[in-house]
Amino acid sequence: MKILVMGAGAVGAYFGARLQQAGEPVVFCARGENLRALRERGLTVASYQGDFTVQVDATDEPRGSAPYDLILFCVKSYDTGVVAKALAGCLTPAGKVLTLQNGVENEAALAEVFGRGAVLGGNARIGAEMVAPGHLAHRTGGHIEFGELDGEVTPIAREIAAMFERAGIFGELTARLGTIRWEKLLWNGAFNSVTALARCNVGSVIDDADGAALIRALMSEIVAVARAEGVALDERDIEAQMTRSEQHLREVRTSTLQDSERRKPLEFEALSGAVVRAARRHGISAPRLETVYALLRFHDGTSR
Repeated sequence: MKILVMGAGAVGAYFGARLQQAGEPVVFCARGENLRALRERGLTVASYQGDFTVQVDATDEPRGSAPYDLILFCVKSYDTGVVAKALAGCLTPAGKVLTLQNGVENEAALAEVFGRGAVLGGNARIGAEMVAPGHLAHRTGGHIEFGELDGEVTPIAREIAAMFERAGIFGELTARLGTIRWEKLLWNGAFNSVTALARCNVGSVIDDADGAALIRALMSEIVAVARAEGVALDERDIEAQMTRSEQHLREVRTSTLQDSERRKPLEFEALSGAVVRAARRHGISAPRLETVYALLRFHDGTSR
């Protein structure tokens, strides 16, 4: 499959590199210093699974190499609409665009441009950071869960799953996409928000009694909203997320924390914002989420 990684930051660069290692033709779309580094020196990955460097085809003009059989859509959620429109017509007739973005609202925006049948939803289960242009630190995880929007397991989805498996990045081909997307938002809506505001990693929040209590309270509000949206989450999911974080994610520096430290725009609208909007639609009280959302919005406007 000819693949475009649209947004070669930490998530996109890692999965694109693994797919290229597996023999797939991959085009990496980047910009600025990262683009220059990728062109001149390739991508260097310091991974807990073993370090490696790959020479890559990097561009800031992805239409020049179109059409693509698969677009890994990895841009920040606030850029979804503009970037999607810029890629209109870049898929092959049977091509797919797979969002690996944060939040639960990107699929609808992509469907407006590409058509609902061309869009796959997915989770990137990875802890990674671009520590310098062209240099990626891969600290945990490294697989993709994905599925069709209507829950059908199609032949093209199976083909993509087989490709991901060859590349060592396959997690699950799911028929319960809405549930797994909210499961990830359950974690991101709490931990991304708190770590960005507190400027610390996941372990530091968990080790603080008040911090851990705040995470649980935010997750409880997210569960209530998810259930109103028809997603079967409950308190057991909260404890599972806390246990997983304690055991495996202590060193993770969330993407929102990274963006805050680099004075980049924050994805708060895709995380706490998405849940707050859903809570308001259903008339659900979510005071902690409302507070965090307001703080992140203020922080985003004053930190750059």
